[in-house]
Amino acid sequence: MPSPSLGRIVHYRLTQQDASDINRRRTDFEHSANSAEHTGFVGHHGNPAVEGQLCAAVIVRIFNPDSPAVNLQVFLDGNDTLWATSRAEGDAPGQWAWPEVMR
Repeated sequence: MPSPSLGRIVHYRLTQQDASDINRRRTDFEHSANSAEHTGFVGHHGNPAVEGQLCAAVIVRIFNPDSPAVNLQVFLDGNDTLWATSRAEGDAPGQWAWPEVMR
């Protein structure tokens, strides 16, 4: 497998905490959108996030070229993203992996 490098697209598997945080931000926005005090909120809209969901992500920081721990910007099924920090390579929730070759 290649070494992690900036700008590479990888797959990231959401954790339960990731999904809860994403869904909470989206719910908070929906509640604020119906409020008379609706100012300054960034609208987070999208389909519900669930643990184990596989998402595309871009590597935005590498801490050590000899270690697979990286920071990611994760693209969600909506208009928002998730900043996943210090994530290791693997197949479990909270980890990233190289995309499989499609035929």
